[in-house]
Amino acid sequence: MIAAKITNARTTDPNQAADNPESSELILRVARTKVVVDFLTALLLMIPAAPLILVTMVLVRLTSKGPVIYTQIRLGHGGRPFTIFKIRTMHNNSELATGPCWSSVDDPRITPLGRFLRRTHLDELPQLVNVLRGEMSLVGPRPERPEFVGQLEVVLPRYRERLAVRPGVTGLAQIHLPPDTDLSSVRRKLTCDLHYIEQMNLWLDLRVTACTALGLLGIPHATSSKYLCLPKLNDYSWTPAVCKQVERTTSARNGRSMESHAVPLGYAVRLSRSEKVIPAFKTLDQTPHSGH
Repeated sequence: MIAAKITNARTTDPNQAADNPESSELILRVARTKVVVDFLTALLLMIPAAPLILVTMVLVRLTSKGPVIYTQIRLGHGGRPFTIFKIRTMHNNSELATGPCWSSVDDPRITPLGRFLRRTHLDELPQLVNVLRGEMSLVGPRPERPEFVGQLEVVLPRYRERLAVRPGVTGLAQIHLPPDTDLSSVRRKLTCDLHYIEQMNLWLDLRVTACTALGLLGIPHATSSKYLCLPKLNDYSWTPAVCKQVERTTSARNGRSMESHAVPLGYAVRLSRSEKVIPAFKTLDQTPHSGH
């Protein structure tokens, strides 16, 4: 498992060392270097980002009521909770009536300005502070809410392996795929995340960061990722063999696969726990998508 591999790389006990000492040492060296590079890069990026954050905060204040900075608990490295910072894109207290839930593509809770901020990812800029605090990396799996992680790992047993590294402001999954709308898209993103963890290196980080920056300038990710030689989403030749099983969600009770299509998360989890095998989840009207 990827998580065990990274844990072994960090241990000082010879009896618990990884099978390949050179590989483990390389993983540890990359992880340490990544922390320093992330901090210095985030510090430099704060110079051009600060005016953008300030202007965006003023616009949010003028167009909707409530705080301009939205905070939320997410799970970080090793499952440790931390507070993530984002510019608010939804109406204030939008979850009071619904409780924790994913948002949909045309979610009425999102403000008009919020739609623009989400499309351009300007709402994510305050997370540079999370990088400076050591809670996040510039590149890595996106952090998820603890309410959702517990449910997702029921239907995707390897989902928790994303916590083997620090979560990122951007990542391979964000370049290749739109926001989550169903369990199928979550599985596809998980495959990208596990591939990144397996192949994690500074050169890959640089290309993902460049692709993300070009996207902010209006250049499609599909175009920039091609010229930056990033792995293609549907080319499973680049996917480690251990990641291929992620593409099929199996029932823990009987080992039979279950497909999902645009179902609320809680409903999918209840089905996965039931004795009855459901060959295909019923499509419902409201599709989930996480975060503010």
